[in-house]
Amino acid sequence: MKSLFKNFTILAFSAILLSCGGNQQASTTAASSAEPSAGQSAVKDDVSNPNIVQVAVASPDHTTLVAALKAAEYVDALTNVGPFTVFAPTDAAFSALPAGTVESLVKPENQRKLRDILEYHVLLGVYKAESFVNGQKIGTAEGGSVTLEVQSDGTVLVNGAKVIGSVQTSNGMIHVVDKVLLPE
Repeated sequence: MKSLFKNFTILAFSAILLSCGGNQQASTTAASSAEPSAGQSAVKDDVSNPNIVQVAVASPDHTTLVAALKAAEYVDALTNVGPFTVFAPTDAAFSALPAGTVESLVKPENQRKLRDILEYHVLLGVYKAESFVNGQKIGTAEGGSVTLEVQSDGTVLVNGAKVIGSVQTSNGMIHVVDKVLLPE
């Protein structure tokens, strides 16, 4: 009887070991064959309020900004919950840069420089235009800071760029600006 129990125990233990090893191999195989996930920007949601990237994509005046976000692989970052405030230069603002600047920045070898410029346009938190204070300095996601000027007529300038419109989004605020902000 002891011998039968001993044999049964060894058999059961062996079966457990084999089944664990088999599952480990199956899970390893499944994990290695899985494709990487696309990130937050791949989530399709036509019901909720649009986020910063969705608003920019829908804007006919921000095609250069959207192309720059894609080239810098910064779309997922601005699709996340945030909250963020983005100073969004128009296509005309990008066109005002010296000839060849945008074309150079979107090259893969300049991705870090482009990302730094884009991050200089991003504040962490929601800042509405009516809450800006003349002379206020706010830190950017790039690590530098921008200076705000509130004129007597209520016009807001950020580092000299005029805020020409604002849009509330599901993950923050967009302030459309007429110039590209460049970090020092």
